[in-house]
Parts: sequence; C-alpha cells; structure tokens
Amino acid sequence: MTAELISGTEISKAILAEIKQEVDEMREKTGTVPGLVTILVGENPASVSYVTLKVKTALNLGFKEIQDNQPADISEQDLLALIDKYNNDPEIHGILVQLPLPDHVDDKKVLDAIDPDKDVDAFHPVNVGRLMIGGDVVRFLPCTPAGIQELIVRSGTETSGAEVVVVGRSNIVGKPIAMMMAQKGVGANSTVTIVHTRTKDLAAHCQRADILIVAAGVPNLVKPEWIKPGSTVIDVGVNRIGTNEKTGKAILRGDVDFDKAKEIAGKITPVPGGVGPMTICMLMRNTLRSAQKSI
Repeated sequence: MTAELISGTEISKAILAEIKQEVDEMREKTGTVPGLVTILVGENPASVSYVTLKVKTALNLGFKEIQDNQPADISEQDLLALIDKYNNDPEIHGILVQLPLPDHVDDKKVLDAIDPDKDVDAFHPVNVGRLMIGGDVVRFLPCTPAGIQELIVRSGTETSGAEVVVVGRSNIVGKPIAMMMAQKGVGANSTVTIVHTRTKDLAAHCQRADILIVAAGVPNLVKPEWIKPGSTVIDVGVNRIGTNEKTGKAILRGDVDFDKAKEIAGKITPVPGGVGPMTICMLMRNTLRSAQKSI
C-alpha cells in the first residue's frame, strides 16, 4: 500500500486563502493591513530568491510590504539603527532580516535588536522563551515548525498521546518542533523523543515513532526499515545532490528515502513540495497575527 501524500503545496494554498480573507476583512473594518518589512543586505543569490518570493506572497495577500535593500558593506551600527526605525513604525507589524549577513555583522546582535512583538521569524530569545512556557504567552511560532505542525494536523494525523520522534536538534527546526508537539493543545499532547547523529541505535528510536519528523540535513538518512508501518513521516530535509543536465535545476533529496518509505508509511511529505511551501505561509500568518494584536 502506498502512503497518502501530504502536499505542502496544496495545504499552503488553502492557508494563504484563509489569510487573504482575514486581511480583506481587517482592511474593511479597520482600514489597516498587515505591514511587513524585509531587509536584505548584499546580493546573495539564494537570499535574493527567498526574499523575492516572500515579497510576492505578501503583496498577493494585500499586505503593506517594504523591501529594504542595503549594500553588503553597511555598518552594523547603521543596520541596527534601521531596525530601530522599523521597531518604532506603527504601520510595520513584522520585521524580517534575511540571513546570512556579511561577516562583519553579528547575526545574533541584529536578530536580538528586533522588537520581540515584531519578530515574525520567532528567533528572538524572548520568543524562544515564550515557546518554552507555552500557552497564552506564545506570540509567534517559528515558521518551519509551525508549518510542520499544520501539515500534521491537516493531514488528519492524531497527535494526542502519539509517539513523536524528531531527528535533528537545530534551534530552527528540531528543538522548537519537539517543544511544540509536547505542549498542551491542538496538534500536540504528544510524547516526544529528540534524536540526532550521535544517538545510539538511531534506527530503534525511529521504529517506535507514530510521527517521524526528520530534520537532520543528511540525504536519505532514514532507511525504509526504520519506519513504523502506517506512521506519518514529515521530511524537512532539502539536500542538493546534483544538477539536472537538461533543465539546469538542482536535484533535491530529502532526509528520508522517499521512494521506499512511501510503501511503508501511512502518510508522507514529498521533497520538494512538502514542508518547504509552508514556511513562507506561516511567516505571513505571524505577520497577520501581529497586526491583529496591534489593533
């Protein structure tokens, strides 16, 4: 039996339509729309591509979007002053600084300078702390983990009491999604194990998982025999393993051996088209929530 495909492409379209409706209602009732500023330092091709997509999505939703491009040699002091300007702009509800930054700029100092209540990426220590506490104190969920949780919920996967195994311990995905799945609430109430490349008998832990979330950054790390039959598998990995000679596009592989895993799992995300489209979607939802909170 082949697993049900969890399409992040289709689910993200549905969520963006919901966001657009809320934005239209907000404009009609209050005259206000969510305001997002994206700050791009330098011209890193990957960063330019990511920011361009974020800007396009925000504009399609009816946001006020400011694309603030800065030269690669901007001083750290000037960049911090720019962030402070947007922190104090009442029409801006979300501030996003595209990483990586040039070597002469301290990433941590820049991210920490963003007002936590406008930190729609949820990287600020205050928002990390809010996530740890859980409940009503949480202002924003980090975008990729929030997208993962939406995929799990909207696929109809039961999370309450489920054994969740998270492969990977990064601050961006592994740690936050583990905390989110362990919290009280919808799409959570799970029993969570975090494993990584130093874990003894990694396969045995994965085999217990009702929900397996893999974010290790290692192509085809998870073998089909590691997967519990009928489980839900969320593959966060996006690994470039070569280039298609005909199209010139990168060949992408996840952290899970998809072709074999889909014959064992009950539900599975593809790569690409799984978790990827959800990240920008959740960024937009965080900006909307920030705007709603402000009024």
